[in-house]
Amino acid sequence: MKSMDENTILHHRARFTSSSLKPQHSQNSKQAKHFPSYVDVPDLSQRVRLLCEILARDSVTDVEDALNSTGVQPHPELVEEVLKLSYGCPTSAVKFFRWVGLAHKPSTYAWNLMVDLLGKNEMFEPMWDAIRSMKQEGLLSTATFASVFGSYCVAGRFDEAFMTFNVMDKYGIEPNVVAVNSLLGAICHEENCTAKAFEFLQKIKSTIPPDADSYAILLEGWEKEGNVAKAKTTFGEMVISVGWDPQNRSAYDAFLTTLVCGSQTSEAIKFLQVMKGKNCSPGLKFFSNALDILVKQNDSAHALPLWDIMVGSGLAPNLIMYNSVIGLVCSNNDIENAFRFLDEMVFHGAFPDCFTYNMIFECLIKNNKVCEVSRFFIAMTKNECHPSHSNCAAAIEMLFDRDDPETAIGIWNYMLENEIRPIDESANALLIGLCKLGRFSELKRFANGVLDRRINISESTMGKLKNACYKEGRTARDMYNHLQLRWTSA
Repeated sequence: MKSMDENTILHHRARFTSSSLKPQHSQNSKQAKHFPSYVDVPDLSQRVRLLCEILARDSVTDVEDALNSTGVQPHPELVEEVLKLSYGCPTSAVKFFRWVGLAHKPSTYAWNLMVDLLGKNEMFEPMWDAIRSMKQEGLLSTATFASVFGSYCVAGRFDEAFMTFNVMDKYGIEPNVVAVNSLLGAICHEENCTAKAFEFLQKIKSTIPPDADSYAILLEGWEKEGNVAKAKTTFGEMVISVGWDPQNRSAYDAFLTTLVCGSQTSEAIKFLQVMKGKNCSPGLKFFSNALDILVKQNDSAHALPLWDIMVGSGLAPNLIMYNSVIGLVCSNNDIENAFRFLDEMVFHGAFPDCFTYNMIFECLIKNNKVCEVSRFFIAMTKNECHPSHSNCAAAIEMLFDRDDPETAIGIWNYMLENEIRPIDESANALLIGLCKLGRFSELKRFANGVLDRRINISESTMGKLKNACYKEGRTARDMYNHLQLRWTSA
């Protein structure tokens, strides 16, 4: 590779100070992006911070003198770091780059950063000047053009991006599938532009055959846009063109996710069966995302077969996924499957937590499963998982209504012993339950205990106690009057 002599450097200087180079900042471009700067990086070296401050602070005409006054030697790593943090001041960055060239030959990476910096600021004429200079030095690569594709696409100038691809060979870079994929990715990164990428691929595929990554990029684009029909077309073309490949997981993930998001989960399940036979099952990421979608749709009918395919493919769901599917089946009152998942999760290394137990406990309470509630309460507390205060209150109320006061009282005592708060709702449920059963001596004892602990008894509860006690007789009435005095003075 030729060395960069002073004449070459001066040639670069002339180019970068041509009339095409006007002070432009990202804030004034269509992109209006906030580029990372030195103020966003707390642990920069003093030299990098000093140079970045000069580029951001000093006027363009003063930059070179300010840089000279620092005495800093612009070594390649330092230059690259400064350029990465100077996208917000492109004209000063050009001055800096020229100043660097007077002392050292910039690295290929620094040149590519310069091209990217200019492109991202929509300074396309000086960007092409830099590319022509890189060509003279033999520094161009596909990565350089990938940057140009991205800059044009971000600016919405897709025709220029296609033109760039078409002139690559004139700059000594043969367009290949890597370049194709770079352009496809740049197009699909923009909103609702996957159709442009698909059209480009149709035109180019006869001369540059696409690979698995080409189709994966398009399928991810269709996923983002939710275009099920186009995703199916692209997937079918991919299978014909590149066949089945277990390594092409991102394409399978994107395609199946598009189907699930498009309410075509039955179709997704059919494709999953075919993929499994081809040893091309998607990864855990797809199943996790699909499960989230089905949970939001409250669709347990499709979630369960999807889950079985996942487990049958040898994938091990994590605790978050188990909690999601248990929450889904519990919301559909499917107690049998809730226990099934609880029993199997430990075999996949996912151990139930308090959230797991409380979802099932709530489902049992809601469905008035008295015996199961009693047994499950014992099991979850044995595993050191506390029931939530709301579940305790609901369980106490249900158990009194369903003639299991002993378990209800046991839950109350557990709440006191383990300081489960807040406790007011459970206290009121306990007192009302005892009152309904006519257990007035216990009602007196527990009510006094509640008041001793300064737990709030609601006015509604006191009204119910009064009605029951006054109907019961004098002893119960006197007991209530004593409680009422304590309650009003509390």
